[in-house]
Amino acid sequence: IDFIAKLIDKGHAYPTPEGDVYFAVESFPGYGKLSGRKLEDAFESVRIENEDNKQNPLDFALWKSAKEGEPYWESPWGKGRPGWHIECSAMSKEYLPLDIHGGGQDLIFPHHENEIAQTSGATGKPYVNYWMHNGFLNIDNEKMSKSKGNFFTVRDIAKEYELEAVRMFTLSAH
Repeated sequence: IDFIAKLIDKGHAYPTPEGDVYFAVESFPGYGKLSGRKLEDAFESVRIENEDNKQNPLDFALWKSAKEGEPYWESPWGKGRPGWHIECSAMSKEYLPLDIHGGGQDLIFPHHENEIAQTSGATGKPYVNYWMHNGFLNIDNEKMSKSKGNFFTVRDIAKEYELEAVRMFTLSAH
């Protein structure tokens, strides 16, 4: 809530009468730098929900108003919950300052791009110094994913292979 309030105070975010708060992507000149995307080209690859209360369809949620049956917290904007991206920025800023940040290449846009905009927008400083993104691990020609249940733990792999060989195999590809 404090993080979002700071973004509103600095002109990077705006609350709506419905109780949502959005980050205004046009307020952050560096938006798209990590992914190499320009705002005018971003419409193709972002989920744009039919929300009349956004100033720009590309603006992303910092706070979502509560819907029936969902958990919620009290806030200056009403009952609601934090958006996906703001949770990461708030936690890392408070508990885990980052020098290196990364993840799968699917997180570059919009997730990491949004983390950069909101964190740098709030602090006036770079979010992290180095970004590292890996390609996907594929199992039976499908992206390995916990949600798909097609994953292996390190313990599982260690039963079949020497971990030094696994490390070399992993480092031999993008």
